[in-house]
Amino acid sequence: MQVLKFGGTSVGSAENIRKVIEIVKEKLANDSAIVIVSALSGTTDALIQCGELASNGDEQYKDKLLEIEQRHLETAKKLLPVQQQSSVLSLVKKMCNEMEDICNGVFLLGELSARTRDRIVSFGELTSSQIISAAFLASGVKTVWKDSREIIRTNSAFGHAVVDFHTTNHLITEDIKTVKEPLIVAPGFIASDANGITTTLGRGGSDYTAAIFAAGVNASVLEIWTDVSGMMTADPRWVSNARVIPSISYQEGMELSHFGAKVIYPPTIQPVMSKGIPVWIKNTFAPSDHGTIIEKKSTGNGKAIRGISSINNIALLSLEGSGMVGVPGFSRRLFEALSASQINVILITQGSSEHSICVGIESAFAERAKEAVDNAFANEIAVEKVEPLEIEQGLSIVALVGENMKSHPGVSGKMFGALGRNGVNVRAIAQGSSERNISAVVATRDVRKAINVLHEEFFETSYKQVNLFVVGTGNVGSKLLSQLKQQLPYLADQLRLAVRVIGLANSRKMVINDEGVDLANWKELLEAGENAELNQFVDLIISKNLRNAVFVDITASDSVAGIYDRLLQKSISVVACNKVAASSNYSYYKKLKDLAREYNSQFLLETNVGAGLPVIGTLNDLMRSGDKINKIEAVLSGTLNFVFNNYDGSRSFAEVVKQAQDEGYTEPDPRLDLSGKDVMRKIMILARESGEKLEMEDISCNGFLPDSCMQGDVTAFYKEMARHEAHFRKIYEEAKSKNCKLKFVAKFENGKAGVGLQFIPPQHDLYHLYGKDNVVLFYTDRYPEQPLVVKGAGAGAEVTASGVFADIIRAAR
Repeated sequence: MQVLKFGGTSVGSAENIRKVIEIVKEKLANDSAIVIVSALSGTTDALIQCGELASNGDEQYKDKLLEIEQRHLETAKKLLPVQQQSSVLSLVKKMCNEMEDICNGVFLLGELSARTRDRIVSFGELTSSQIISAAFLASGVKTVWKDSREIIRTNSAFGHAVVDFHTTNHLITEDIKTVKEPLIVAPGFIASDANGITTTLGRGGSDYTAAIFAAGVNASVLEIWTDVSGMMTADPRWVSNARVIPSISYQEGMELSHFGAKVIYPPTIQPVMSKGIPVWIKNTFAPSDHGTIIEKKSTGNGKAIRGISSINNIALLSLEGSGMVGVPGFSRRLFEALSASQINVILITQGSSEHSICVGIESAFAERAKEAVDNAFANEIAVEKVEPLEIEQGLSIVALVGENMKSHPGVSGKMFGALGRNGVNVRAIAQGSSERNISAVVATRDVRKAINVLHEEFFETSYKQVNLFVVGTGNVGSKLLSQLKQQLPYLADQLRLAVRVIGLANSRKMVINDEGVDLANWKELLEAGENAELNQFVDLIISKNLRNAVFVDITASDSVAGIYDRLLQKSISVVACNKVAASSNYSYYKKLKDLAREYNSQFLLETNVGAGLPVIGTLNDLMRSGDKINKIEAVLSGTLNFVFNNYDGSRSFAEVVKQAQDEGYTEPDPRLDLSGKDVMRKIMILARESGEKLEMEDISCNGFLPDSCMQGDVTAFYKEMARHEAHFRKIYEEAKSKNCKLKFVAKFENGKAGVGLQFIPPQHDLYHLYGKDNVVLFYTDRYPEQPLVVKGAGAGAEVTASGVFADIIRAAR
């Protein structure tokens, strides 16, 4: 004998029921079968709604009942030949009339008791099972219908009745042995108490019904047919890479089903486990798929973890006080108070200090729990030996499940390390001595991220998903997006990184796509996006709460730099091409550095100095390895180096500056470069990165621009430069007469920094610097005479974008 159970979606329509019939026919070729069916999908909810509408005096329950009746009549008509429809249609009408009579009584009384509710919802399975039984007969299968209420005996706890297995097993044995037909069809979910009154086994109870029958007849197998191809490593609605678990033990199956795996009803496994009956989870819509087999000993998958699951709507109750320490009985009294109020405890944790005990329960019972516990400890609360019960809401439990955890050290460390790196705060932890389950309580807003992080850590050894939010699509931003598009295959193949641009924004528009913005046509997608609003964009990033998130700022905006702290506090790493934050007041710079450390995120700013050159990275490496920075000497403006390398008097100084701007080497306002302010920012950033507390006003600047050049707009700036051509030529000629080159040099030494135009002689390290190159000389304890030199192109959209790209990879890894 085999037992097959088909859920609501499997019998949700006439077309689906025909699939069920074909599956069962194939199974009957091997052995006789009992088929347990649920109500047609959505029917139980609709019946509950009818009862509630009626109890609230709302006559719309009649319309709802009519919809239910019509659906069942239509299903029967589609399944059965016309000559065989009459008796079934009459049965459906009769049952629907009975439902209406009960709801009319509820309407008149204005009351819906648990007993009456059970009676109303039972009609779903009673009706569906009899229609399906008739369909089997019509298809030529000898079938008998059995009323589960006459076979499964329970207590009178309506809504969640407890099975009397001694009586039930006897009834199953006596009833089934008289059946000659190869197929029995019976309704799931429903039973009756000793008085013959209808009870139910809880939502999802059809699985349980099937397990009860399977245990009662010592079935060779129990098959649960549903709309997914087995139990998954995580909820596929949340984790796109979730995979089917081919084999799992009874204990692992119970753990996963208890912690929210919806494929199987938690109590289902218990009846079959004691008899060693295997349970197959199969897909009605893909019957050839392997599915999941649940048995005594699972086939190993080589991993410590079998699956990840979660429970939402959890409240944490914390009882604490100095009067608890060393006093026996506090835990007992707490659990007695909760038990007396019919409150189930889901999770328990207590520190060895005995100062507090924490339990997790369903949020719906939190207020009832507080009242019960505060009453139980009223005397201790009055004398301040115990604090009133504290309740924390908005929580969820995330659980790792796997029998092999006990033989794999470090699973807990790996779990909490992964959560911590992604900013998921753990409020409580529980692990049994069997080491089959590690549970962590987290904020409900973090549960999706937590499950994805853990799934990536324990199951997705091939790829790490990186989620980018990019602000700024100008020269450098466009180049970065182009480089990303080109390198995506390389990142996946060589670094095992799956990089997606989830959000993209500029000063006008923004676009968010959870699956990733298509980099082949990002311009069109952005243009079609909504109007940009920075705070809204940041709110969206935070609300997405994605793992391995990186915010990339390729603007020069003060406003964008001002939101870094909000992101870092949410463990979202920041890659800043924008120099504003790192060169703002020291307190904000330090705050960002501290936040990055505190929230396990990255604040990376390599391109703030030297475009794509590894200047800051080299400086950080020197500092981390214990070296001390004594002096920094540098040419930090690719723009100014380009200008002074190309200005020889044959063209005006203004023309050379315009060429630099046209070729993309200057800031949008070239005065930032030529005034020396940009160089001041850069040397200040280097000084700060080397450990010095420095502000802009501490840096001296020996400028070369006449004051009038700094007045007005950019157009006026060029006119003024042209007017002062003699001034620039004089500087050039003076340098030439001394056989020197003009270089705008930044210097940091002994806690002091300064920038300015200098005449550089041929023997100087800075003399042979061409084009738009930058150079930084680090004089340290280890490099006292011959400095460590970083030299190369210090301006240009391509090299700057590559520096941002490198920071993104650092943040991702």
